[in-house]
Amino acid sequence: MLKAKNSLGLILFPAFDWRISPTHPEREERLLYTIDQIEEEGLFDYENIKIYNPEMIDSKYIEMTHFCIPTISSIVTVSHKIAAGSAITIAKKVLSKEVEKGFALIRPPGHHAHRVTYGDRGFCIINNEAIMVEYLRKEYKIKKIAIIDTDCHHGDGTQDIFWNDKDVLFISLHQDGTTLYPGTGFTDEIGGPSAIGYTLNLPLPPYTSDDGFLYCLDNLIIPVLEEFKPDIIINSAGQDNHYSDPLTNMNFSAQGYAKLTEKLSPNISVLEGGYSIESALPYVNLGIIFALAGIDYSNIKEPDYNPERLKQSQRTTDYIKRLCEHVYSIWKSKEEREYKIKMANQDYYVRKKSIYYDTMGFRENQLEKIKNCKKCSGLILIDSLCLGYRVLAIVIPHDACNDCENEGHKLFENTEVGDYSHILLQDKKSFEFFRRTS
Repeated sequence: MLKAKNSLGLILFPAFDWRISPTHPEREERLLYTIDQIEEEGLFDYENIKIYNPEMIDSKYIEMTHFCIPTISSIVTVSHKIAAGSAITIAKKVLSKEVEKGFALIRPPGHHAHRVTYGDRGFCIINNEAIMVEYLRKEYKIKKIAIIDTDCHHGDGTQDIFWNDKDVLFISLHQDGTTLYPGTGFTDEIGGPSAIGYTLNLPLPPYTSDDGFLYCLDNLIIPVLEEFKPDIIINSAGQDNHYSDPLTNMNFSAQGYAKLTEKLSPNISVLEGGYSIESALPYVNLGIIFALAGIDYSNIKEPDYNPERLKQSQRTTDYIKRLCEHVYSIWKSKEEREYKIKMANQDYYVRKKSIYYDTMGFRENQLEKIKNCKKCSGLILIDSLCLGYRVLAIVIPHDACNDCENEGHKLFENTEVGDYSHILLQDKKSFEFFRRTS
């Protein structure tokens, strides 16, 4: 049998029973063509490339990541639970050292799912990578985690969940939000009061090519990772930056994806978007797999690949250079920025958010308050209005001090249920979830 340089675990879950519609690009064919390509290339003949079965998630990990309204069972399908469970399964195989690298080729995707979720937005209901992070923290005591999101759409859900958590570095590399859903991911979105600079966004101009993506990796992402020193690197491996994708406007290629994966060297990759079902996904997924396994990927090219046609403009090149310099300056000044916020005479850091559920056609209005605590990252309170529900969601963070922990439980116990349809509490410190409904 053949042998790859690195041992690699794969999970393939096309989710036959879930799609937006029979003709919508978010459907099972996204992975079926990839599976055919993997078989054709003989990857199953490599003795240290292992295929694992998908698994269902334990709902407690969903509860510790999301507030699902009205309930988990009412909005989260079996396919979503298997996709999230499969991300955890591949993480277990890597952490137990059965394999060196892991790639969960799963759907439905998840990176647009916020902490509070009422249903499907951006084809996402629950956040596969965020749920996996909660699992890794609880079961493996992993401390510092980096999530690098290379989907063409900004990973606004992942950003929201780890907004005030400096143990999770989140970097999103995406098409500029002024030109693409969800319209977020700008350079001034840099994290909450206790995690300033641990959210970094790189909004790229349309028609950015391989050179632009790899420049960001070499000149911003890798230097930041070297300074952050994560215990594990997760790649939210969206593939809709591809030049043939019908929903986006970028010029990334299968060769570019493979080079990015080789340089980034994530421990775990999780498939997100990518909707050029025949022209891109089989080649991009194969390039990522070869790069993770340490197999030569130089011959993996799309039939119509023409690097000269895909070349970005000099204006784009110059902009990306300035962008990386600016974002790196945010990273380097994060302690000073956080100190100024912590020293401000302000009890709570407040954000008003309006979150549009594009797939379902409704809007959530949210008021988030983060306690300005000098002893921990701070209690989080979320007042959410949507679909006739009013929700008070309380988050006691992993590093909560006794004061924030006690205040969170008192608010949960003493707030009048009549004012809200749901009063919910995530106690991440003790890994417990509490619920009261009217």
